[in-house]
Amino acid sequence: MPVSERRLRRYCRQLLRRLDIQPPFQVEDLCQKLGEFRGKPIQLIPWELPMPGPFGIWMSRPSEDNIFYQKETTRLHQDHIILHEIGHILSEHADGSIGGRIPDLGPDFPRDLLSRGFRRTCYTEDYEREAELIATIIQEWAVVVGSVADRTLERSAVSALHSALNPRWGWT
Repeated sequence: MPVSERRLRRYCRQLLRRLDIQPPFQVEDLCQKLGEFRGKPIQLIPWELPMPGPFGIWMSRPSEDNIFYQKETTRLHQDHIILHEIGHILSEHADGSIGGRIPDLGPDFPRDLLSRGFRRTCYTEDYEREAELIATIIQEWAVVVGSVADRTLERSAVSALHSALNPRWGWT
C-alpha cells in the first residue's frame, strides 16, 4: 500500500532535523550522518553502469550499505540517484531480491553483492515511487532551506555593510 506524500514529507523533515543536516546540503553529509545514526555506514561508489539499465544500485551487507551510482552523468543527477537509493534504505524496502535479468556491469563489478541488492529500472511498483518521492522531497527541502539560508546571510551582510557605512556612526 502506498504511503501518503504528506506522511513522507513529515518523516523526511523530522529525519533531516534529527540528523542536523544544515545548508548547504551535501548528499555525502546526509549519507555519513544517516550511516552513523543507523550504526551502519553508507559507502557511495561511482560506477560506469551500462545504458540502458539502472542508474543506481543499493546493496546491503551486514556491516555496511553500498550505493553504486552512475558515474557518467551530471552531479545533480548523481545526487538524485543516491537520494533515490537512500529512499529505499529509509523505507526499509527488502534488500535481498533482484527482479529480472541482471545487467552486465563489467568484469570488475563485485557480483557477490548482487544477491544482496536491488536492481530497478522503472517506477511501476509502489516502493519505487516511494523511493523517488523521498529523493524529490529531500532535494526540494535542500533548495528551499538553502535559498532561505542564502537570503539570511545576504541580509546580514547587507545589514553589516549598511551599519558600517551609515554616516550616523561616523564612518564617513
